[in-house]
Amino acid sequence: MTNEKKQEILIDIEDLQLEYGTKGNSILALDNINLQIRRGEFLCVLGPSGCGKSTLLKIIAGYIKPTGGSCSMQGEAITGPDWHRGVVFQSPTLYPWMSIKENVEFGPKMRGLPANEIEEIKNHFLEQVKLTGFGGKATFELSGGMKQRVALARVLANYPQVILMDEPLGALDALTKSNMQILIRDIWKENNSTILLITHDIDEALSLGTRIVVMSKRPGKILKEFNVEFTHTLFKNPNHQMHSEEYFNIKEEILDIINSQIEE
Repeated sequence: MTNEKKQEILIDIEDLQLEYGTKGNSILALDNINLQIRRGEFLCVLGPSGCGKSTLLKIIAGYIKPTGGSCSMQGEAITGPDWHRGVVFQSPTLYPWMSIKENVEFGPKMRGLPANEIEEIKNHFLEQVKLTGFGGKATFELSGGMKQRVALARVLANYPQVILMDEPLGALDALTKSNMQILIRDIWKENNSTILLITHDIDEALSLGTRIVVMSKRPGKILKEFNVEFTHTLFKNPNHQMHSEEYFNIKEEILDIINSQIEE
């Protein structure tokens, strides 16, 4: 990854505000959000429940329009959903009437790619999420972790510039969650992906992210940013347990910020 690529801004959010409802009966969900997402980074967003983390993701995805400020991708205002921004939700949004391979092929087919290219893309990403040989299975036959791997493969098959993940591992058991974290980290590095992950799990953010943003309670504002390198330590030594003083100090600081918001 060149330094220039690292610095390229994909998503630019300026003075963003989101207000629900009408005058006199409105709720300010997000206020004065300024954030840039650069190519190749793994950005994690933490904050107390109801702080607007998922709302921010939906604005970046193009599902919601802000009521103030701007959100743009490579200089163009985001006005609606776009395959350049792939979304992985907490509940896998798979098409139940389609097999695994049909789910993964759906995006490339919609974009009119040639059959041989679709086949290559499908095979490549099923292999990446470790589901080679499962392509013919129906989605209802799968465990929660396998469904999330299909959801991830389906997003990756579109080669999005940014992958947006809204607590995708929140409903998984501890072992499946740990395996999925390793898979997501490996895919991020191998594909030089740009990922925004919404999570409530501080350890998950610290072990995956290259940057962490901590948000306030509603109206959601950015309170602090942390640049972290622990994910790179895990590439060098996958069995490394992150028990460094730096890790605990940052975790403690994030906990204090979030707890102070809850207690107020």
